[in-house]
Amino acid sequence: MRLSAIAAAFVLGVAGAMNAIPAGASETLFAAAERGDVAGLRQALAAGAKLEATDNHGRSALLIAAYGNRLEAVRFLVEAGADIRRTDGLKDDLLSVAAVSGQIEIVRLAIARGASLTPINRYGGIPIIPAAHYGHVEVVRELIKAGSPLDHVNSLGWTALIEAVILGDGGPRHRAIVELLVEAGANMNLPDREGRTPLTLARQRGQTEIVRYLENKGAKP
Repeated sequence: MRLSAIAAAFVLGVAGAMNAIPAGASETLFAAAERGDVAGLRQALAAGAKLEATDNHGRSALLIAAYGNRLEAVRFLVEAGADIRRTDGLKDDLLSVAAVSGQIEIVRLAIARGASLTPINRYGGIPIIPAAHYGHVEVVRELIKAGSPLDHVNSLGWTALIEAVILGDGGPRHRAIVELLVEAGANMNLPDREGRTPLTLARQRGQTEIVRYLENKGAKP
């Protein structure tokens, strides 16, 4: 009887703890994060929503806010103690999400809060690579300043410099990124899996100004 009483008390205790969190509290938190509603986030947490709860995509409220470029919501959740290194189902963390979408203020916030500069995404890359791909000049500049590795090679065999060329349009933003990377010490002659260097790739794509810049810097074809 004693063991049964203990077991019953344990079950009642678990049930009570579960009932302490209102049904739908997580969904309320996620919805507030998506809207960027700081007051709603505060209310949801006060009502018992868990800061690190995740949705069906593995996204915490912090990552939901980041995907929506909700800067103030991101700030609030970080101040509340959200884990900035938590990744979602796509293996992206706060810095990765912000770097891909060019959200410079969130990038700066993540770096200031100690984000890793080398989280590996689903393509085997680190944040500076997709930032270079999408032409986010200020993000690349900030990541370089923070000490991001420049010659990391992703699963496709590409560095940030190669992505800026092979996936860039050769326009002002990608030219600026090429220059930032080279001036910071990126290896101009590190080839892709087919043995093509950034200079060779730029020539193949008719990126005249990037070709001229790389040639003037002594890059090899």
